[in-house]
Amino acid sequence: MNETRPPSDPSAGSARPGSDRAGTTHFGFRDVPVGDKQKLVGEVFSSVAGKYDLMNDLMSLGIHRVWKRYFVGTAQVKRGDRVLDLAGGTGDIALLLRDRVGDAGSIVLGDINGEMLRVGRDRMTDAGKVAGFEYVQLNAEKLPFPDASFDLVTIAFGLRNVTDKDAALREMHRVLKVGGQARVLEFSEVTAEWFKPIYDFHSFNILPRLGKLFAGDSGSYQYLAESIRKHPPQAELKAMMEAAGFARCSFRNLSAGICAIHTGYKA
Repeated sequence: MNETRPPSDPSAGSARPGSDRAGTTHFGFRDVPVGDKQKLVGEVFSSVAGKYDLMNDLMSLGIHRVWKRYFVGTAQVKRGDRVLDLAGGTGDIALLLRDRVGDAGSIVLGDINGEMLRVGRDRMTDAGKVAGFEYVQLNAEKLPFPDASFDLVTIAFGLRNVTDKDAALREMHRVLKVGGQARVLEFSEVTAEWFKPIYDFHSFNILPRLGKLFAGDSGSYQYLAESIRKHPPQAELKAMMEAAGFARCSFRNLSAGICAIHTGYKA
């Protein structure tokens, strides 16, 4: 794939989705037992929950807000729809979706991390946004909903933290109604060769320092930078969605591939 990696990345040259060793998966650039990843990721997001929105603004210079607005603005959703927002965290995607579904619609904000979910719920309540929202602590790999429950399923900047991404994609497909849309917004593979060294420097030198300065936690932001490099690139994630049963799969790069929107439908 000809991806530029920082010298500190011990995974260079290995398969991106995980480790070669049986029973292990990646946690950033480390190989860990499969059963440990969920706990380790949980610790990261419990640590960063209180500063999550601030750090997103600092890390992306506010551009993440443009990505998210485009992600929601181009989604297949209408008034009265029921939407599941996975890895909903602090609620920014759910809040944007609320205007799209109107008073007759509803949004389930789901997250595996209770602290992130609490921050999102408190944020909505403080803004006076109460009606039409549900909050569910859940695992994306085993969704607690019947088949064909939702018109739209979204996950923004969360899929790369899921241990079994294939299982999560299958579950997203299962809970969608026929004709429903799934959308994934996630960091991806930068497409411009000249930009890759700049992006690597920002990821591995600037991000951890920002985390230490503003969130008191450099390690979590080092992991977040590493997790982006371990996430399947655009074409591979598209193939994973097709394997999970989605039809008419496609992706659109944003900001030279820093992130991408993947879309699939339930036929």
